[in-house]
Amino acid sequence: MTTAFVSVIVPCRDEVRFIERCLASISATTHPRDRLEIIVVDGMSDDGTREVLSRAAARDDRLTVLDNPALIAPAAMNLGIARAVGGVIMRMDAHCEYPPEYIPTLVAALDQSGAANVGGVTQVLPAADTPVARAIALALSHRAGVGNSYFRIGLPSRRWVDTVPFGCWKRETLERGGLFDESLPRNQDDEFNMRLRRAGGRILLLPDVVTRYYARATLRQLGRMFFQYGYYKPLAALRALTPLRPRQFAPAALVVALILGVLQALFMRTGARLLEVTVGAYAAFVVAAALPIALRRGLAIALAFTAALPTMHVAYGLGFLRGVWHFAILKRAPDAITPQLSR
Repeated sequence: MTTAFVSVIVPCRDEVRFIERCLASISATTHPRDRLEIIVVDGMSDDGTREVLSRAAARDDRLTVLDNPALIAPAAMNLGIARAVGGVIMRMDAHCEYPPEYIPTLVAALDQSGAANVGGVTQVLPAADTPVARAIALALSHRAGVGNSYFRIGLPSRRWVDTVPFGCWKRETLERGGLFDESLPRNQDDEFNMRLRRAGGRILLLPDVVTRYYARATLRQLGRMFFQYGYYKPLAALRALTPLRPRQFAPAALVVALILGVLQALFMRTGARLLEVTVGAYAAFVVAAALPIALRRGLAIALAFTAALPTMHVAYGLGFLRGVWHFAILKRAPDAITPQLSR
């Protein structure tokens, strides 16, 4: 059997801290060298990333660098797909490092399983050696933070899922399903996978292929990222004509309960009962999740963890409510209200 030719597409913008390690890990793949191309689609980086890419391209003739004036990931993917020649196309993000068996294992599973998309789990690592960065990494791989997002929390065996990180597809799947929606700076992979599932495709998550992903380093970066995730989630569902899962409404329900509790406390004689119940229940939930971390990792990381969880949940919930208002109620287009995403 002929080994598939694989086109790896790496969307990238201002990733000078991570891009060299990312490309080194891709280059170290056990997939045959002459059956691989690497296409980095760069969003006009100005932090030194371009210089790293130029040096890497001079060393590796498989590497091509394209410009992405639109700056966002879905545009990068569409540019890369248009340039790619492989029968299998993979997205691999610049914030990650990949094991040598990553590409051949996913390609084999794609061929053998009949899946429309295949991916592996992510090991979330701190982006800095601080209690906050370590707590953020823990929150992004903890059930209290991300629920049953199996690609983040792990799983014992292969499983059909809603989505996987990044993606591995046969070219004909992309040609049938359409390209990535460039009106979605975030959640474009969710929307794409919703379309795949609606068309009858299945998505397979492999437990034994582990990508090292570097999380955001500060609570501000974490909150901004989750606000954007929440904001674009309703639009992704509307575009894909696919209902959301009940768990995806949980952060918004928390925010609504907090807002109603504050209003009750301000304007009703019954006082702040709803606010007390909501805050008390959520605080108990956060503390229960943080206690084992305090025992294993120390008090500083546990305290930072108790800040990371509400940052994620409240930011996502606020973004989700704003997205419902703008996209489902006002019927606005995202480019009419959304500024250029910050780095």
